[in-house]
Amino acid sequence: MSKMEEAKADYLAGMKYKDIAKKYGVALSTVKSWKTRNKWQRNNATKKKSMHTKVKSTRTKQEKVAPSLPPPELPDSNELNDKQKAFCLYYLQRYNATWAYQKAYGGSYENALAHGSRMVGNGRIKSYLTKLKKQQSQDLYATANDILLRYLNQATSNVTDVLSFRTEKHLAYYKVRDKNGPYEDGGGNFRYVPKIDPETGEQAYYYTNIVKLKDSSEIDTSNIKSIRIDKGEPVVEMEDRQKAMQILLDRLPEPEVNDGSTNSLLAALSNGMKKIWSDKDGDKDS
Repeated sequence: MSKMEEAKADYLAGMKYKDIAKKYGVALSTVKSWKTRNKWQRNNATKKKSMHTKVKSTRTKQEKVAPSLPPPELPDSNELNDKQKAFCLYYLQRYNATWAYQKAYGGSYENALAHGSRMVGNGRIKSYLTKLKKQQSQDLYATANDILLRYLNQATSNVTDVLSFRTEKHLAYYKVRDKNGPYEDGGGNFRYVPKIDPETGEQAYYYTNIVKLKDSSEIDTSNIKSIRIDKGEPVVEMEDRQKAMQILLDRLPEPEVNDGSTNSLLAALSNGMKKIWSDKDGDKDS
């Protein structure tokens, strides 16, 4: 019996390729070649494929939804009903009484417009809003503080933070054509002759305005609302300082200790806003 026939007998008996190759001192590829070329086939090599019908699931696929969040822990209040408390929560989202009333009670815009402002003026509502603000300041101190500082930054911003401007004085000259002139352009040589002001008898002058934007990498651009180039000149629009001051006044709680160290900021903002509104009223009267 040849080596290949002996190897076949071992293969049919269940011996592995590598063991056959080692036994007969041949390469593993040689054993595989013998098997393929001579069509060696073990009795248990043919397996019937599992014949089963795939049953399509008729179960309705449930839509994935975000898990509901637990309701926030609200300050205790036996004086307000659930809708009044909901109104307070909505009001603190946008500080819009009409929108908050519609969200809490529903109804028309006209009805919400009439009742929303009265709700905010209600003493019990005011008291509950104050409690909610204090709770917000505890739960979201970092975020709220950052926002207030952002508005404070806007309220104290200045256009010179982002650009510089100045006026330069220049002497006025006439351009006179002269073939021996020291200057030359497309029309030939020329020279400059001082322009004399007939009223003063002295050389006339004029001014030019120079606006120069600062490098954005060197400044805080967060207070810039928009910037564009108009007719070759930069136009910068800053965030509304008066609006920022008013928002600060609306959001900051009243100081618990009435001394200069506690309410100096509020006093400065309040006095500033009073001056602004008084100036506007004065303009209307004049």
